[in-house]
Amino acid sequence: MSFSTELSLAGPLRRPRQMLGDQTYGGHSSIHDDAMAEKLGFRAGPIEGPTHFSQFQPLLARIWGQAWFERGCLSAHFLNMVVEGEEVRAFAEIPPDGATSTRVWAEKADGTPVLEASASLGATGGPTLLDTRMAALRPPGRLLILEDLKVGMTGAREERVRMDADQSMGALYPFSLNQKLKVITEASPWYSEAAASPWGRAIIPFEMLSVLFEYSSREAAFPVKGPAVGLFADQEIRLIEGPLFVGEDYVLRREVVALAESKRTESYWVRTRVFDSSGGKQVAEMLLNHATLKNSFAGYAEAN
Repeated sequence: MSFSTELSLAGPLRRPRQMLGDQTYGGHSSIHDDAMAEKLGFRAGPIEGPTHFSQFQPLLARIWGQAWFERGCLSAHFLNMVVEGEEVRAFAEIPPDGATSTRVWAEKADGTPVLEASASLGATGGPTLLDTRMAALRPPGRLLILEDLKVGMTGAREERVRMDADQSMGALYPFSLNQKLKVITEASPWYSEAAASPWGRAIIPFEMLSVLFEYSSREAAFPVKGPAVGLFADQEIRLIEGPLFVGEDYVLRREVVALAESKRTESYWVRTRVFDSSGGKQVAEMLLNHATLKNSFAGYAEAN
């Protein structure tokens, strides 16, 4: 007997760890600091959104196997913040045989939505969730924090990055890969043992790709006014010729691809293209919506 019922995979409830409490940028604490978060009207410093990406990895590996780690794309809109101690569960719809895209999402234990996302394989899965969200953006009104940014603006220079196992990832990410692996919600020997990996090298976990791609972001020197506090509102990470490897050099090139505004934020969307060490072959890319909180910028209300 055949049914058309949509079925989903569900992971276990996990308690992701907060590792950005000591994060600083622009000479001030970030929203992940409890005191700063409370000052801005949040109950505590939230866990960084990409942390939740790890919980999808076993589900998407079950659906697409090894190919997920080579050509997978996770395109997410963050809905509600999670603080340390809260439990989160990841879900993925089981797609039809041969399909290259599906819907995934995460919820707290009480059903509060954490994020919604599309997951896809390769370039044939159709528009991602963030493709759809970007297409629906309206031109912003007068911007203050971002008034010097323009769509099409590129980073000041090409950035060269790598992630070694014990490398400190700087003020933006005050921890190393090995420190993350001690608390990551979904552990795998592929992240630390070359002999265990199908590629013969340790691979960078999906959630740590965000760290690799962002920790040198200040080198782009985009003219964002400050001090002001920001957060990730939308994020898409796409592997083109993955996975990416621990101890490998990569080249990053950034471009502002959209500007937007809401009642509480001014936002700039940046596409970061990731190339091999020669700079000639693209291996991954990230689309990230940096939402800057208006009420964190001194004098914002008076200036508007």
